[in-house]
Amino acid sequence: MHRSVNLQRLLIFGLSGPIVALNVWLLTQVFRYFEHLITLLIVAAILAFLLNYLVRLFQYIRMSRTQSVTLVLLITLALLILIGLTLVPLVTEQTTQLVNKIPEWLEASRQNFDALDAWAKRHNLPLDLRGFSGRINTQIESQLQTLASQAVGLALGTLSGVIDSILVLVLAFYMLLYGGRLWQGLINLLPPQIGIPLSESLRLNFQNFFISQILLAIFMVMVLIPIFVWMQVPFALLFTIVIGISELIPFIGAALGISLVALLVMLQDVGLGIQVGVVATVLHQIRDNVLAPRMMGDFTGLNPIWIVIALLVGLKIAGFLGVVIAVPVAGTIKGTLDAILGAQSQVMKEAASKEPTVEE
Repeated sequence: MHRSVNLQRLLIFGLSGPIVALNVWLLTQVFRYFEHLITLLIVAAILAFLLNYLVRLFQYIRMSRTQSVTLVLLITLALLILIGLTLVPLVTEQTTQLVNKIPEWLEASRQNFDALDAWAKRHNLPLDLRGFSGRINTQIESQLQTLASQAVGLALGTLSGVIDSILVLVLAFYMLLYGGRLWQGLINLLPPQIGIPLSESLRLNFQNFFISQILLAIFMVMVLIPIFVWMQVPFALLFTIVIGISELIPFIGAALGISLVALLVMLQDVGLGIQVGVVATVLHQIRDNVLAPRMMGDFTGLNPIWIVIALLVGLKIAGFLGVVIAVPVAGTIKGTLDAILGAQSQVMKEAASKEPTVEE
């Protein structure tokens, strides 16, 4: 009998694996077909979710829902226009200057590596720094050529980005007005034991993740800008924004962003690049060990291995957007399953406590 039960479990697990893999593949194909539309809807939903807190704040001071939504959207639009007129031109200008400066920095780094390679040979060290430098320079130059060939497409993409931004704002406006009823209708289609914990877990995970990650990314940017300016780091604004955006990717994003910025600075000045890496890493540790636990806590309860797996799956399915939302989605799934299993366990305990006992 025991062997029969084990065989049934083995068959269930063996058959469920291909089914899950097939569903993931189908999900990937559907997303790729409707990728642009789904991306706009997800970004609009996240924006509406975040702006809903401001809407509730205005409702608290006795404004109607429609008035609150309209005011919040006008404020958001004004902020986007302000950023587009001030920050975007500066970042674009610094990006152009960086691309033009990189060949000069590559030549400087080649000379530095040649000097180190000569020093290693004089001391009989088995290092081939010249070949290593050549391979890095070749890779960077090929990427620069690719960027230059895509300049026209980038200009057209800017126009498309403006149109997409307008569409996202319009979708967010309608989601703030009617999204609550739509979401409640979708939740009501599910059994209560699934719909209620799913709705609560989704709200908590996305709330804790996006609000906390955005505030922590802003902290990194606001602190690093004056430090980089004081250290006379070239393109300080651009590099701090790169680090700030990378902070939105949990677990590995900060390491990738800081490493990229430090490597680019090291092409010009090795010592300055090391200082940039050390300063940014120290601030990131302060962010992770002092600020993040207070703001986020262990909001997902996920094992770090599962976080990495979620990030890789999100990257495979939806690219950068998939990486950004992978952790809160995984946390939502875990929170929902924990709530369902916890409710079932509670029901079983209550049923067991009500069973009549046999008096000996």
